[in-house]
Amino acid sequence: MKVVIAPDSYKGSLSSVSAAEAIARGVKKALPSCEVISVPVADGGEGTMDSLVSATGGQKVKVSVMGPLHKKVEAEYGVLGDEKTCVIEMASASGLELIDKSVRNPLIATTFGTGELIKKALDDGYRHFILAVGGSATNDGGAGMLQALGLKMMNDAGEEIGLGGEALGKVTTVQLDSLDSRIKDCQFLIASDVQNPFVGPNGASHVFGPQKGASPEVVEMLDRYMVNWANVIEQATKVRLHDRPGAGAAGGIGGAFQAFFPAEMKRGIDIVIEYTGLREKLKGATCVFTGEGQCDYQTASGKTPMGVAEAAKVEGAPVFVLAGSIGKGIDELYQYGITSVHSLTTGPMDLEEAMARTEELLESAAERVIRTYLAYNI
Repeated sequence: MKVVIAPDSYKGSLSSVSAAEAIARGVKKALPSCEVISVPVADGGEGTMDSLVSATGGQKVKVSVMGPLHKKVEAEYGVLGDEKTCVIEMASASGLELIDKSVRNPLIATTFGTGELIKKALDDGYRHFILAVGGSATNDGGAGMLQALGLKMMNDAGEEIGLGGEALGKVTTVQLDSLDSRIKDCQFLIASDVQNPFVGPNGASHVFGPQKGASPEVVEMLDRYMVNWANVIEQATKVRLHDRPGAGAAGGIGGAFQAFFPAEMKRGIDIVIEYTGLREKLKGATCVFTGEGQCDYQTASGKTPMGVAEAAKVEGAPVFVLAGSIGKGIDELYQYGITSVHSLTTGPMDLEEAMARTEELLESAAERVIRTYLAYNI
């Protein structure tokens, strides 16, 4: 019997690697003789770098960069086992989790640190990049990243503008020839499921600004500044981002990649499945375990359990989802190949306790599910 285990991380409590180990222990308790294949995965958000580095036998490189609120943070980039592909997780340098909820401020938050990570990787000789852009604290349209890579952004007086979303309201011109010339020789694969445009009611500021600390008034300000930035980009590059799908990803950094980089955007889980070799590892699987912290209607928008189930469906293997919590709309998931969804909690407990016990609860849930499966299939 072959069991494939391919969970995402359980945000705030357990990495995808540790989650896979816990599920494997539970499976082995019920069926010690089975073959277990663990493939920790992610969908383009936090944990993507760890998943790809772990699956390919790569390594990570620590880099001190500017954090979202301009203070130094210790970030890192990954190098895959091919020793050619660099993985950068935006959240490592410019992520929402790097700053306390009480001080989140997209008017000043910057992607400069993400640009510094790219620059360091360029200096180290890498030219093939995978960018995971989930979990950003920023709404600067990728301007900070571009500034870190040399792009000069000027105001009416011919002076360089500052950092953050608010500064976008002052930019009038950019000097394209100041951008790092090595970028044109690179390939950038952007892991993102977001289809939101750059600006407007469905754009970066309106949809994602509030979770980054923006009040309704600040959201309106940010959108105006992003419109100005989009106008400047169109004038300089002839690329219109205003209503372009995916341009609003991660506070507009998706648009910056589309306009200034040789870049392609793909669904995050598809990139991870490809680079981890999950499809090959699913061949001959008896059953599959996957999971995430919250399973609900949003899971069907390309999150890890959906992507794993789609891949496993080809093999005809049942797919069990172990979820920290279950929300509305999971019925939609069954059409993608998910067999059943199981909550980790075993009794009344608050969120703090559930998160503290995630490892233990995962192991227990996996054992219960596999015992039930065995009762009806052996």
